[in-house]
Amino acid sequence: MTHLMDGPQDTVRIHRKVVEIIAERTLYDEAHLLPDSHFEGDLGIDSVILESVLVSVGEQFGLAERLPGDVTTIRELVARVQEALGLPPVTAGPAAPAAEVPGPVLEAVIAAAVRQTQYERSRLALDADLESELGIDSVILTSLVAEAAQELGLPETAVGTVTATTLRGLAAGLAALRTPVAGAPAAAGDVAWDDRSMKDFTEQRDPDLFAKARSFGAYRRRREQERLYWYGMPLVSRCENRAVIYDEQTGREREFLMFASNNYLGLANHPRVIDAVCDATRTYGATHTGSRFIGGTNMLHKELERRLAAFKQRPAAIVYPGGYAANLGAISGLVKSCDTLVVDKLNHMSITDGGRLSGGLRRIYRHNDMRDLEQVLRRGAEQGTGGGTLIVADGVFSMHGDVCDLPEIVRLAKMYGARVLIDDAHATGVLGARGSGTAEHFGLKGEVDLELGTMSKALAGMGGFVTGEEEVIEYLRYYSNSYVFAANIPAGVAAGLIASLDVIESEPERLKRLWANITTLRDGLRKAGFDLERTESAILPLVIGDERKAMEMGRAVRARGLFCQTVVYPGVPLGDARLRVSVTCEHTPQDLELATGIFIESATETGVLPRSE
Repeated sequence: MTHLMDGPQDTVRIHRKVVEIIAERTLYDEAHLLPDSHFEGDLGIDSVILESVLVSVGEQFGLAERLPGDVTTIRELVARVQEALGLPPVTAGPAAPAAEVPGPVLEAVIAAAVRQTQYERSRLALDADLESELGIDSVILTSLVAEAAQELGLPETAVGTVTATTLRGLAAGLAALRTPVAGAPAAAGDVAWDDRSMKDFTEQRDPDLFAKARSFGAYRRRREQERLYWYGMPLVSRCENRAVIYDEQTGREREFLMFASNNYLGLANHPRVIDAVCDATRTYGATHTGSRFIGGTNMLHKELERRLAAFKQRPAAIVYPGGYAANLGAISGLVKSCDTLVVDKLNHMSITDGGRLSGGLRRIYRHNDMRDLEQVLRRGAEQGTGGGTLIVADGVFSMHGDVCDLPEIVRLAKMYGARVLIDDAHATGVLGARGSGTAEHFGLKGEVDLELGTMSKALAGMGGFVTGEEEVIEYLRYYSNSYVFAANIPAGVAAGLIASLDVIESEPERLKRLWANITTLRDGLRKAGFDLERTESAILPLVIGDERKAMEMGRAVRARGLFCQTVVYPGVPLGDARLRVSVTCEHTPQDLELATGIFIESATETGVLPRSE
């Protein structure tokens, strides 16, 4: 590349002055301002700063007419100044290529990216991969596209039609929508079926903040009338292998086979656990009235933290109000603006939100793809932010049931000097010989820096926790906002959790019974032809893909007296809808046989499985 400083004297003089003005407006070192650096993609110069630069340049050289705002590099700006002054153009070296995407579209996309990611513009390279380099997941991407589309006057339907892997690609896709093909026919579809999803209501723009709520309300009511949405129906009994649910749509109670519970070891109904909750509540009261720092710590909290650390075989533990709060607090407390958070694409939303709160750089690697993880770590090492790196992955992925490749994650973390946090929400009480989670499952106790979990699933209570080195845990007590500024779990809940740990240790047969049930149902469903992906846990996904078909199969399953979760966006990406089946140790062989039959009949009825000849 020919540098402008090698050109004629006039060009050298203009270039030097232009660089001085840009450096003054942006506070960049002049050495950073290369001739072909892109104002937006490389330098983060937005339209406001560029306008200021153009005015100053015009005044500096006494130009009669305003310089156009479509210049994208210093080389182009110098050329425009030369043209305005009537000087011959620079002939040495190739001219910078014209931008392929209109400037206003690029600006809209970058401005939206800045707001949605909270990154500085200089970090948003136009050709960087959205996930692995910028950490933009599908939820952030939806908001980004919606905001840019709104700014460009495009319809809300643009949110679901534009897909790309870079900001430049997004801009190109939006630019194409601004110029529809003349005479293109309307797409044919099922007029009676409303093919919108929840994604269509996340970024609806209206001066009335509540307009989106009313639009979604009409959509939700129709789905409920079709008996496709059946979320949040209240139980009127204990949640065991069977449960009685009150159907608010019909006003009737009905008993269901329960395959939607995370009560993996059946401890929520164990007499010792229930008695412990009741006794402690009578002794200490219903709750406490302050955060752990201000009158909200009970001796049972201290004992629970000691027991969790011992169960996880780690030096120390901290208890949070919930599992979501644990991820928010731990990640945002440790990862700061100079640090990098590296996450699996399918991690739980609490990990995603913790990353957003942290303000650090966010990088996403393809699901359980260790080659991609290594590439992300390598690029980070080459770029060098001066901060640390935290790799976070679910131990068991909550909508897929598969287990993270912990041995490779640990190996790569050591190679690149990163720390590791594993979210054992669905692994605690399920994986490992003692049920202590993913690290025990792989024989890597002590190799994972932080083990996080929730206590509302196998442990049958409420709250979340993190275990690790004592100094790190104590640091989190002071720097995790979700711990410092929130009330924690009541003493009665803490007592119940201690009792649950007692039962897990004294009744190992519960874990054995759970895995016998998992194997039986998993094998039966696979034999029937269901796609269960790579599940290795108590979560069995029946992958369907199409949202309509998944909701219709969920309705057919409920009609036959079985309840499991119908998972659509945002629980999974569009096109990846499924039924999520949770197995517990309380299911009987008869339950499993009946469930297999119900799933097969419902799938055949709705076309998920072919009818037998």
